[in-house]
Amino acid sequence: MRGSAPEDDTRPHRPALRRSATAVAAAVLLLPLVSAAPSAQARQPRSDTLQHAFGEAAARFHVPRSVLMGVSYLESRWDGHGGAPSVSGGYGPMHLTDARAAVAGQPEFSADGEDARGDTARTRRTVPATQRRRAVLPAQVPARLRTLPQAARLTGLPAATLRTDSAANVMGGAALLAAAQRGLGLPASSDPAKWYAAVARYGGEDSARGGAAFANDVYAVMRRGQSRTTDAGQRVTLAAAPALTPDPSQAKRIGASAGSARRAAGHGSAGELECPWSVACESWPAPYEVYDKTNYGNHDLANRPKDQRIDTIVIHDTEGSWETSLRLIKDPKYVSWHYTVRSSDGLIAQHVPTKDVAWHAGNWFVNSHSIGIEHEGFLAAPDAWYTEAMYLTSARLVTYLAHKYGIPLDRQHILGHDNVPGTTTSTIPGMHTDPGPYWDWAHYFTLLGRPFLPTAGPRGGLVTIRPLYQLNRPVYTGCEKDGRQCPVHGSTAVRLHTAPSDDAPLIRDIGLHPDGSATTTGVNDTGARATTGQRFAVAGRSGDWTAIWYLGQKAWFRNPLGMPTAVDAKGPVATPKAGRAEIPVYGRAYPETAAYPSKVPVQAVSPLPYKLLAGQAYAVGGRVRSDYFYSPTYDLAQHAVVRGRDVYYEIQLGHRVGYVRAADVDVRSSEAPASGP
Repeated sequence: MRGSAPEDDTRPHRPALRRSATAVAAAVLLLPLVSAAPSAQARQPRSDTLQHAFGEAAARFHVPRSVLMGVSYLESRWDGHGGAPSVSGGYGPMHLTDARAAVAGQPEFSADGEDARGDTARTRRTVPATQRRRAVLPAQVPARLRTLPQAARLTGLPAATLRTDSAANVMGGAALLAAAQRGLGLPASSDPAKWYAAVARYGGEDSARGGAAFANDVYAVMRRGQSRTTDAGQRVTLAAAPALTPDPSQAKRIGASAGSARRAAGHGSAGELECPWSVACESWPAPYEVYDKTNYGNHDLANRPKDQRIDTIVIHDTEGSWETSLRLIKDPKYVSWHYTVRSSDGLIAQHVPTKDVAWHAGNWFVNSHSIGIEHEGFLAAPDAWYTEAMYLTSARLVTYLAHKYGIPLDRQHILGHDNVPGTTTSTIPGMHTDPGPYWDWAHYFTLLGRPFLPTAGPRGGLVTIRPLYQLNRPVYTGCEKDGRQCPVHGSTAVRLHTAPSDDAPLIRDIGLHPDGSATTTGVNDTGARATTGQRFAVAGRSGDWTAIWYLGQKAWFRNPLGMPTAVDAKGPVATPKAGRAEIPVYGRAYPETAAYPSKVPVQAVSPLPYKLLAGQAYAVGGRVRSDYFYSPTYDLAQHAVVRGRDVYYEIQLGHRVGYVRAADVDVRSSEAPASGP
């Protein structure tokens, strides 16, 4: 799934290292690696400095270089991230963790504004102020979140140097691996097969299952080999070792099988865990219980997919730490989701069986047909990067679920929370915006085995948004409480203008800004944003610019031939029926009035404020038969599934998807000539 894919080989978006940390490490470790007075050439780091740093650290601590590089790749893909900490407080290529130093800068997240259940048949599900998510650490910080101080003690290097200098960081990682090997009572060895247990301890110090899964993935990287250019312009290559397998005796050291990361229900019973065998997964069940005379929480029992299809997976970020998320999911007064993925090692916790409906997306129709996956992270903290271990295990989980339920692996079925439509006009401004513009959808879909490639020539009629993540750096504001500019960072989104010019105003979203105010560059303002993997019908081209149909308007984005931000595609598109000047769009595909039995209140099919006009076209994601899951009480006898005759099409309306009635549209190939004016 990985390998040396062209998408990984991008130019840097951060300044190159000012000076190799080899000099710093050598001074402390008394190794004669560089002279006391570096030459002018030494002050300009070469593109192979990091490659050499791996070799030097491996030699100093007697760790096989391939093991060191494999661990680093799974943690960071060898990126240094300019010294910024990850979501779980990890620094540098080796992801040395110092959570207490990192957590202070993370923003607080409030869930106010969105009803996560999104169903008017029951009291609005608001989140108490006391249950807002924060990046709060326990009093005793887990060992996995404080490896950097240990590395500082082992190497004698200052913590600040380990955070900011990639070569020093690699030295710290090598010291930790060597210490893990000694702690297991194992001798240093030049044979990579003899380091499985130490790698497992490095990746999952507080979880044997998590450590085994991490080690399995590291050894897979070593077998396959890797080569890429890092965010600091460093070219790094790990040669493939296809015959490499861990020493079988090593698995006994960590109490796990080297062939799999078997999971176990460690915190109660939620039935059989639904995870692939290649990941570490544990049960942390959400409560289904009455907490006062009229309310229950925090999800609904159902019988999916027998009674309702599962056709969507929604990607979220937690806006809080792993520990905070696990605390909140146990509260029946809070909301729910099916899975959480941990940043530091990719450990997965399942909370709600996939047959049941979790309250996560803010749209009851979407909730009824989806699985929600939270990822430890912060959308308004772009430098708090996601680890490769998290991306990889999440992708494996999604692949497993997609295969199990027949869910297409495309961006109209694998949605971000920020792509879920509001249920009615009034709910649009309060819809959530995670995982936001910094989640790397291109890399994620490459791990899913579905990279975004051209599927047609320029006459295909559609484009798939796909900027180069590291080089695509639009300016965002709103990452700080005072609204200051966000740190410059790679992004998955492109901006949309009313004309083919950077000076033209941004497209307006009348649902998000009902007062008529302009779209902003705010990190949470999705009003003029197209995101990687989304497909749109082409509305025009002009020089370096491409126009798409978006929220009923012609929207322009920069798409130069030399550095394209989209690739050509083809597929079905929906257009207003011939003779119709405009058609409505909906946020849910509910049945017609006649379909409801007397015991189920009729749900209004109210249109959103957007109109699709004659001559416009929108990419079709799928054909959807209308239904409604009625579950207003804890008493399952009152639950019902209402199925209608109305049929809808899911379309890529704007940044979010929408639904149009099949009776209102014609569906044709995007390559066919458009009808109408």
